[in-house]
Amino acid sequence: MHKIDFDLVEMTMDVMKYTIHRISHTKQKVGKPQKAEVLKELVGETITKEGIGGEKAFKLWKKHLAKANVPVDHPRNLAFVPAAPTRAAVMFDLVTSVSSIHGAYWMEGAGGIFCENEAMKWMVSLTGMTEGAFGVFTSGGTAANLSAIVTARERWREDDTYKREKGLIITSIGAHSSVKAMAKVADVDILLVDSEEELKGEDLRNTIENLTFHQRKRLFAVVATGGTTNAGIIDDLDGIAEVCEKEKLWFHVDAAYGGGALIADSVRHLFSGIERADSITIDPHKWMFSPYDCGAVIYKNPAYAKNAHSQEGSYLDIFKDEGAHGFNPADYQIQLTRRVRGLPLWFSLATHGTDRYKASVERGIELAQIAGKIIEENPNVELVREPSLSCVLYRRIGWQPEDYTHWTYENHNKGFALVTPTKWKNGDTFETVSRFCFINPDTTEEDIRLIIDSMA
Repeated sequence: MHKIDFDLVEMTMDVMKYTIHRISHTKQKVGKPQKAEVLKELVGETITKEGIGGEKAFKLWKKHLAKANVPVDHPRNLAFVPAAPTRAAVMFDLVTSVSSIHGAYWMEGAGGIFCENEAMKWMVSLTGMTEGAFGVFTSGGTAANLSAIVTARERWREDDTYKREKGLIITSIGAHSSVKAMAKVADVDILLVDSEEELKGEDLRNTIENLTFHQRKRLFAVVATGGTTNAGIIDDLDGIAEVCEKEKLWFHVDAAYGGGALIADSVRHLFSGIERADSITIDPHKWMFSPYDCGAVIYKNPAYAKNAHSQEGSYLDIFKDEGAHGFNPADYQIQLTRRVRGLPLWFSLATHGTDRYKASVERGIELAQIAGKIIEENPNVELVREPSLSCVLYRRIGWQPEDYTHWTYENHNKGFALVTPTKWKNGDTFETVSRFCFINPDTTEEDIRLIIDSMA
């Protein structure tokens, strides 16, 4: 398996041809999933005792399996939070893989970690956090949020009063699903403020005042959102920071999606107060144009994270020896084994410069405003709320939930677009509506018009 021969060289050339075509192709198809049994019938047995050979396996991938995926960077993939990695970042993802770097410790991965840290310095500068703040790249927002909350919990439990207490955190119902998921993993309770709109400092203060004595004793952190996934809403970060400072609570900001907008002059003021956070989550694989998977967590005081996450073991001692001194990413988040996933971001930033990043993020915000105007001009649809960041919520007048579902699948099956419904709290009920999320600067006004016209 590890020998170098002519077949390997030929296979490498085939992979590079595929890569060049994928990177340079501008008319890719949306793609659609197939049932597992259909795919099995198309490709047959691929894992056998003798192997089917690289050439055959690659042909099966190109002919059948690749087409059963929805590229996150398709200009008419406007569902969830898509992605639009730069071609430079995609190319360097190949270099990252082929370089075989273990990115946990400086001793093994100094060159790659250095590059990651250069990109991280830029990200930290966007937040405005005080000198000494720094972070590390993770697999995504869930790992980043979990790393931050575990750090907060361990910091809280340094006081023996709380050693045996199960922690409690507060967030809003607009928070990302990963906040609820990581609370389960960290074994902490979560209290949701019943608002999908902006979580204000006053709402937080009232929630804390209504806690029981024991709940208040267990409360150690608040999670605000810097751009909700559903609607792009930014919480009252200054107001929340003020409450957290007064109540001595850890202040975490989940800006996994919205964090990219910190570079945009048009909306930067909306993030006022983020610099007061104890920790921040940002996903470069969303609005910083990196390939999956690349998240990040930033700490005001990284020493707290190191105390919480640094692993001990005789086999790890050498990595912390005097001769191996340097930044060890494994010390600041939950994962020991990690690739240098920040490397493609560094290469893309170095290649294009931050001004082009700013222009691309501003384009996403502009596309949301364009979509809002198109919706206002179309008698069949109406805005649910004003566009925020690059998210647009709108309804098709007269439609029921099943109509949105049918429309989504119809467009997807045609290979035309992927736009999915969501739910929005309207009074005491949740209404099914449609949603755009613009990340890809290659999305056009014509794309938006065609999608909305398909609702007629």
